[in-house]
Amino acid sequence: MMIKENQSLLTFNTFGIDVNARHFSEVFSPGDLKEVFESHPSASHPHLVLGGGSNILFTSDFPGLVIKVSLKGIEVVEENEREVLVKAAAGEDWDQFVSYCVLHGWGGLENLSQIPGQVGSSPIQNIGAYGAELKDCFESLEAWGKSSGQIRQFSAEACRFGYRDSIFKREARGKYVILSVSFRLGKKSHKLKLGYGAIQAEFQNRGISQPTIADVREVICSLRRSKLPDPHVTGNAGSFFKNPVVEQSVFELLKAEYPGLVAFPDKGGMKLAAGWLIEKAGWKGFREGDAGVHPRQALVLVNYGNANGLEIAALSEKIKDSVRKMFGVELETEVNII
Repeated sequence: MMIKENQSLLTFNTFGIDVNARHFSEVFSPGDLKEVFESHPSASHPHLVLGGGSNILFTSDFPGLVIKVSLKGIEVVEENEREVLVKAAAGEDWDQFVSYCVLHGWGGLENLSQIPGQVGSSPIQNIGAYGAELKDCFESLEAWGKSSGQIRQFSAEACRFGYRDSIFKREARGKYVILSVSFRLGKKSHKLKLGYGAIQAEFQNRGISQPTIADVREVICSLRRSKLPDPHVTGNAGSFFKNPVVEQSVFELLKAEYPGLVAFPDKGGMKLAAGWLIEKAGWKGFREGDAGVHPRQALVLVNYGNANGLEIAALSEKIKDSVRKMFGVELETEVNII
């Protein structure tokens, strides 16, 4: 394995933050992982496992070893007339994998179209969009244990998925490297998720009364392009904050004061639209130097060119403080700040 020194991470994070890794290695197989960890044990070298770099904000150089996961491959494990079990390696691009499934007529992931990142990172966050979450189609994953050096399989139950959450963000944080993820997807019997008003409105505009899986993907890609900046043009990591969940009583008090408040039912009460809160607090379109809030989506913080991670992190804290003072609601970051 080649271990590089003082490797720039500029092209390995979608915020476009120019920091260096003290050591850097790209792995293409479980054998590569084993070799890297044997040569650079975590006890003496801090490790950071990097996928697509789409959910991370670097605030300084990384003093240890950055391991870029680049395992590739897609395979059908099982298939019948109703469904298919498909396994994708962790280094596969997420949206390209979704496109692959849609082109084959496999339904379940189409609502998660155009989410940046790699397949291996998707269960950690339990990614979700437009009324769907990864856990809805998740079957299992394979992960390499850093301490044991063994490959372990995790079921959906073992992953303990929650809203933008999983065991890999809690007690298993930093203990495993995900190698592959398997999904059980529908074929002819697949039921589309069309509950979001924006999806329905777009189908009406296009004159589509009986949408297909491919239609859903196309509409969602179009909606995301209209609202979210392209990280290849403007540095960003998508939604910077989670939508906060509050008790029903808190929601009713806020709704009485702010009739336009956008919220959705949730197991724990009501899920508030963080973008609405941030916009109402006056941050939409705000810019300070090259750190800013996107003018079309207040949930997205952006790097207009030369902002550093500390500046963007500082902006996020100002936004959190403002929302806390105005609404009494605590925003939680979705992006990992390193």
